[in-house]
Amino acid sequence: MSPGPLVIVEVAEGIARVTLNRPGELNTFDGPMIRELATATRELIDRKDLRVIVLSGAGRGFCAGADLGYLAGALRDHRESDAMDLLRAGGEVVRMLHNFPGAVIASLNGPAAGGGASLALACDYRIASEEATLGVVFHRVGLHPDMGATWLLPRLVGPSRALELIRSAEMVPADRCLALGLVNRVVPHSRLAEETAALAARLAALPRQAAEAAKASVMAGSPAGLNAALAREEAAQAGCFRDPDAVEGLAAFHERRSPAFQNH
Repeated sequence: MSPGPLVIVEVAEGIARVTLNRPGELNTFDGPMIRELATATRELIDRKDLRVIVLSGAGRGFCAGADLGYLAGALRDHRESDAMDLLRAGGEVVRMLHNFPGAVIASLNGPAAGGGASLALACDYRIASEEATLGVVFHRVGLHPDMGATWLLPRLVGPSRALELIRSAEMVPADRCLALGLVNRVVPHSRLAEETAALAARLAALPRQAAEAAKASVMAGSPAGLNAALAREEAAQAGCFRDPDAVEGLAAFHERRSPAFQNH
């Protein structure tokens, strides 16, 4: 486990910088980390002085989603409630970010995979290093996309392309992410922090009422749709958690081998 907090929050001039801080594990979230992220997000969205939230990851990646070792242990030991708690807390974070009236930026310094990709998709802007990759890779371990991915992804790329990305479970490089509309900008890796800070400052300087009203207009009707999607995902993922294919997929990942799915 990383020393210090699992989530680092810094606030200045109306901008909150939230850093996922498990760099040795590519910022994957286990139970403690996702709860810490949910608490930090809840506290931030309640602040009246906040205009922009920037999400980033420490080390060489943004976020590789759920800690599959943690998840595999929960399913192996019949602690499905721990797996469901992880899923629900992640969904809560996505919902809060999506409904935040100000701007939310994902600063992608490296891989954003699984739930990490969902977290990035829930943001209003995604600015990516040329070294970043993004993938909705749940099927690799026999799981269903979650944290809003089944609703967020089609809104960006359309249903056919969304299914292609989900079923291929590929990690998409930054230049193709830009071409597909998965990210707003790609910048040199050495300039990512600088470019992210400049974007956050520009957004924080916009007229507040007009900017927040514009976001509300663009997202009109969206919260109900996202809420319904999160509920469907939760039910589907709960079924996957009970499926031997998910147990096998997670074990195979941990053992660094190809899974032998039953496809029963």
